[in-house]
Amino acid sequence: MELSQNAITVLERRYLKKDAQGNVVETVDGMFRRVADAVARADEQYDPQADVAATAEAFYQMMTNLEFLPNSPTLMNAGRPLGQLSACFVLPVEDTMEGIFEAIKQAALIHKSGGGTGFSFSRLRPKGSAVQSTGGVASGPVSFMRVFNMATEAVKQGGTRRGANMGILRVDHPDILEFIDCKSNNKEITNFNISVGITEAFMQAVEKGENYQLINPHTGQAEGELNAREVFDHIVDAAWRNGEPGIIFLDRLNRDNVVPSQGEIESTNPCGEQPLLPYESCNLGSINLTRMVKEEKNGYVLDEEKLKATVRLAVHFLDNVIDINQYPLEQIAHTTRLTRKIGLGVMGWADLLLLLGVSYCSDEAVELAERVMGLINQTAREESGALAQQRGAFPLFAQSTLPQDKPQRNATVTTIAPTGTISLIAGSSSGVEPVFAYVYIRNIMDGTEMLEVNPVLRQVLEKRGLYSQELMKRVAKEGAVSHISEIPEDIRRVFVSAHEVSPEFHVRMQAAFQRHTDNAVSKTVNFSNAATREEVAEVYTLAYRLGCKGVTIYRDGSRDEQVLNIGQVKKEGEPAPAPEQASSGTVSPRPRPDVTMGITERMKIGCGNLYVTVNYDDKGICEVFTSTGKAGGCPSQSEATARLASIALRSGMAVQSIVEQLRGIRCPSTIRQSGMKCTSCPDAIAKVIERVYRQQVELGHWAEPEKMTYQTARPAAARAKEAPAQGTEDGTPAGRMKFCPECGEPVEHEGGCVICRNCGYSKCH
Repeated sequence: MELSQNAITVLERRYLKKDAQGNVVETVDGMFRRVADAVARADEQYDPQADVAATAEAFYQMMTNLEFLPNSPTLMNAGRPLGQLSACFVLPVEDTMEGIFEAIKQAALIHKSGGGTGFSFSRLRPKGSAVQSTGGVASGPVSFMRVFNMATEAVKQGGTRRGANMGILRVDHPDILEFIDCKSNNKEITNFNISVGITEAFMQAVEKGENYQLINPHTGQAEGELNAREVFDHIVDAAWRNGEPGIIFLDRLNRDNVVPSQGEIESTNPCGEQPLLPYESCNLGSINLTRMVKEEKNGYVLDEEKLKATVRLAVHFLDNVIDINQYPLEQIAHTTRLTRKIGLGVMGWADLLLLLGVSYCSDEAVELAERVMGLINQTAREESGALAQQRGAFPLFAQSTLPQDKPQRNATVTTIAPTGTISLIAGSSSGVEPVFAYVYIRNIMDGTEMLEVNPVLRQVLEKRGLYSQELMKRVAKEGAVSHISEIPEDIRRVFVSAHEVSPEFHVRMQAAFQRHTDNAVSKTVNFSNAATREEVAEVYTLAYRLGCKGVTIYRDGSRDEQVLNIGQVKKEGEPAPAPEQASSGTVSPRPRPDVTMGITERMKIGCGNLYVTVNYDDKGICEVFTSTGKAGGCPSQSEATARLASIALRSGMAVQSIVEQLRGIRCPSTIRQSGMKCTSCPDAIAKVIERVYRQQVELGHWAEPEKMTYQTARPAAARAKEAPAQGTEDGTPAGRMKFCPECGEPVEHEGGCVICRNCGYSKCH
């Protein structure tokens, strides 16, 4: 077994059995034996005379030769008391308080067992909607996402896995703008990846620049409209800023829904690659393509026969996993076995291209992707058919959209998942991603440095007599080989890094694999820090046009905590970069001026009239106060809102920020009446503040540092267009990455997830 020392360390830390004192009591070989024996025993359910020992040996050899590895929970838990082998699950979130908190309870049980969860919050009524049973108002999807997030934070998983969630909201939900911005603060909703559920109709409206309707899921009725292109730009702006939200194409997920009689697919697992019906689970594994080659006179070539044999054995393995799995909920066990979905994928794609001498950025690579994945999908289908002959088709096969003359054991057979930790164990590149960096410098506990070099690069350079520690340190510092003249041009042309791959080829590669994948392809388009919003928009548009089911982007340096360069090492005793802080611990508002000017406006609210006064001087708005008419209202609440707005304005907060917080808040007494021009007292206050601000700007009394475009609900998008393209928002240099929360080494954004190549930490699995 050819394992690196780093792989062994990760296995000991996360996968091998430990005693009550935390001491490792299992060898790496023992782990693979445990998994192989446990998974092979499923054969006895179908044939009491099955040669389980031979099957277990075949599984063991496949794993120890690093030709195939199942997802992490299978390696951790097969043959152990927990026995939960699935990576991820999708749970429904119903539009009732009971349904919402039942989903939270179920998610907690799943996280405790080591799995991740995907949710669609699209069924929840929008913020401010009336709740007739209580007479109150709904708080909306985003508020409940925060509750789910806190519950996830509270669940600890024995130090082996972290809870991860996917949150999805349809683009036609009335709260879509709040959802798009809900992770603009990187410290908010930290246990979720988020994606906007895009429809074909929405994308057509984007292309035409048309408006589209927002639909209240509770009533099924239209509730306002937005301009599709402006909402699309808003999504792009948010993703450019910190990588979220991603997008998924809902209609495409349901076009390939094999059992539509069971309902619509609304969500995916936390990395976006496994669309699932409610209460389904994903059972994943990946073939290591770097082991699917043979050496001939002119170099390496793809070994198609070995690849097909490995696919057949891997499908057998994954089908067995479904039977021995101890699911966290009985409803999940039942639903999963109705369709018996598996997701066989690949890892080491970029390394395979390097071995074959093919650049990731080439038509040849895209064509090869289609050929390789086409062969995998076809062979997997053939093996699923063979298993159906022996064991029977999946229970819902007769209701499926699959050809009825070819029974299948599994409703789906292929998925391209992120393979961060298992690819680290296998010593290969992750999933279908390009290589992020070819050389890493790792800090050892005694203060020394260790070089981690891509094995294919090392092999090629050693063959040509070019390899040296000094050269590798230069590669680490540069982050790529393309600028190092000592390395021959033919090597530099092939050994491209993720940031050197054009957005077009990122998406073309994803689309090539998608055309031959039953489920979806998890991939991150990694941009350099200098990438523009227009480039992000091009990726989203191209993904739509080329038939992808979703896409995630990440612009290097766009997260607050990114402080470590690929080529930089923090020496012992050096101070860590200081986080961004305010110049002082407190902010003091300026005194109220002795003389002000202002206006008072009467606003009709649900319970009468509200009089809003906004006063200002030459420095800006400095005071807001309210009074109510005889009909009543909420005088204390309105006064509190006005006082807080006043002190915030005199403290230097942007008018836009205050208006954003107040605008759109809904009151049941207002929303139940037709013809109202405001939705609550705070909304009325926001409208008057905005009008005064606009009036003074238009008169030229105040400068307008940032455009306000509330009519199109795009204040964040407008502000983003004024930001510089270079550098990060917290002032750290471009090209920096986030620290791993467990070991302090850099993390990579790939496959819709985050992975630390040092310790195996993963945000998603």
